[in-house]
Amino acid sequence: MQIATPIDAAQSIPAPQGDRRGLIAACTAHALHDGYTDALYAFLPVWQAQFGLSYAELAVIRALYSGTMGGLQIPADRALRSLSSRAALVLSTLVAAAGLLIIALPFGFAGLCLGLLLAGVGSSIQHPRGSLLVTDSYGENARRPLGIYNFSGDLGKAMLPALVAVLLPLLAWRPIMALMAALGVVTAAALMRLAPTRVASVEAKPTRAGEGRGGFVILTIIGALDTATRMGYLLFLPFLIHTQHGDSPVVGLALALLFIGGAFGKAVCGWLGERFGVVGSVVVTEAATAVLIAATLITPLPATLVLLPLLGIVLNGTSSVLYGTVPELTTGNTGRAFAVFYTSVISSGGVAPIIYGAIGDHTSQTTGMLATATTAALIVPLVMMLRPYLRSPGPSCATAT
Repeated sequence: MQIATPIDAAQSIPAPQGDRRGLIAACTAHALHDGYTDALYAFLPVWQAQFGLSYAELAVIRALYSGTMGGLQIPADRALRSLSSRAALVLSTLVAAAGLLIIALPFGFAGLCLGLLLAGVGSSIQHPRGSLLVTDSYGENARRPLGIYNFSGDLGKAMLPALVAVLLPLLAWRPIMALMAALGVVTAAALMRLAPTRVASVEAKPTRAGEGRGGFVILTIIGALDTATRMGYLLFLPFLIHTQHGDSPVVGLALALLFIGGAFGKAVCGWLGERFGVVGSVVVTEAATAVLIAATLITPLPATLVLLPLLGIVLNGTSSVLYGTVPELTTGNTGRAFAVFYTSVISSGGVAPIIYGAIGDHTSQTTGMLATATTAALIVPLVMMLRPYLRSPGPSCATAT
């Protein structure tokens, strides 16, 4: 089966050439930055051994990147609104690469923390401006291009962590980090040619029946809890694989299987949305997430590897439905709404693993992972509150990061 790349998918959409170039540029940046984000998980066991960190301390270190990336979404969107899309995406990529370069240099634990903070600043620019570029390029027809844009992030999540895990047994971790920084510089150079130079602008739109702040707030809370589940599980997954007697390459394989399943979940989300709508899709994916997380705790390594793609489908499937619903529940500037939604879910992804890590430190790894499964189950009753705010009971599904 041939898998379409973001570029192939972008070229299949009937749109002006400038629109396709903008989508390809946004997809390229998104794949790199999401690859950066999830490749860091492969380094966690190495950093734990080198710096003597607990699970909670690892989560704090991880939050230096994800928390900065999440917390600066809205300020970055405001500060760089006057820049062209090309300048914003190139700046984002170069700043993130600079952060990884600092980590690669022999500056010790302080350099690791400083580099993660700087890389988080760079990635905070990419998310709202990439989404805004696609929305600005396609207007009311942006739902499918936004799906392609977000699917490109899953390609980065699938490939870069696996590549890092394969290289770790062959090279020291600092040279690998330097190679990741070099990849960012090459991508920034490519974006100089791909991205359009025009300044993106999205006008505020009038409120429609069924929309309202309450619905968007509920949607954002659900998105935060869903992200907490995903990031909490990812915190423990490398250690779960080691507990099941898997080495570093197997950890990379496990991450890749989970992320490939997540990418496939984008398509499955469309199937679920057609049959169950937004509420029904979320109920199915979150219930399945809770069950599959618990299952990976009791299966041997081969069975866990078989379950991980299935878990990836539902683990990312919910975010697909939620992200595609953001424009429906937006009462003002769509670009700002995306920035607010990204702020909530990414900040949750930074803070929640600290809580789960503390639970694991004070109880056990198993209890910490069961806490993530419980969070997924708690979303099921919460999503029922969203039904009155939806414009129609029909299907609504797009993809998300």
